[in-house]
Amino acid sequence: MSEFEDVGVERHGYVNVVELRRPPHNFFDVALLTHLADCLEHLANDDGCRAVVLASHGKSFCAGAELGGKSGGGASMASEVYDQARRLFRFPKPIVAAIQGAAIGGGLGLAMASDFRIACPEARFSANFTALGFHPGFGLTATLPRVIGHQQAALLFLTSRRIGGEEAARIGLADALVPKDELRGAALDLAGEIAGQAPLAVVSTRTTLRLGLYEAVDAALRRELEEQVRLRKTDDFAEGVAAMRERRTPTFRGQ
Repeated sequence: MSEFEDVGVERHGYVNVVELRRPPHNFFDVALLTHLADCLEHLANDDGCRAVVLASHGKSFCAGAELGGKSGGGASMASEVYDQARRLFRFPKPIVAAIQGAAIGGGLGLAMASDFRIACPEARFSANFTALGFHPGFGLTATLPRVIGHQQAALLFLTSRRIGGEEAARIGLADALVPKDELRGAALDLAGEIAGQAPLAVVSTRTTLRLGLYEAVDAALRRELEEQVRLRKTDDFAEGVAAMRERRTPTFRGQ
């Protein structure tokens, strides 16, 4: 299935490994998410696929949206990104994410579209939006509290703090912690264990467990986009992005 640009697919029995291939940091734009969603829709209709391992090639799992150049567009680009995010959340089969490095901002949102996350100690997780003078996105305001609880999610959102794999496992953001060189194998083992169960029952049970999730994500995406459009026009957002690029501490003025 090489037709999905920057997205590789490998079959391991009833498990397909879907790999982002934009190293080293796998920043996404509309095109990459479209190819990923196209790939998953293809696998949704493939009876030979019962579970997916979502992985990436490079240092980072996904360091978020590409903010530079044309890809860094404004509200129109964000709206298109969220349309593709909706497609990811409609995928009906279990996904196990293998997090080998940074899952930052929208990259964390992508990781949260999975059912399970396997991490290594070197993994890094951050909902760093407020550090940019921005509002969280990619449905994170719906998905993150659902997994780690409202208080832990609020803490990550309002501080923009970055946590490692061990802390992620402690708070339930990661479902297992393994050495980095065993990460892909551990994700394949879990996906294979799921794929070994009755496939109709797995999809049915997963659907029940996720009742209301898509609707919550859809509503969150609408709210997130509205707030991002508003905050994108502020001086604080310009300062946050500039400070990130210049690797300095931002000076926010509430304007």
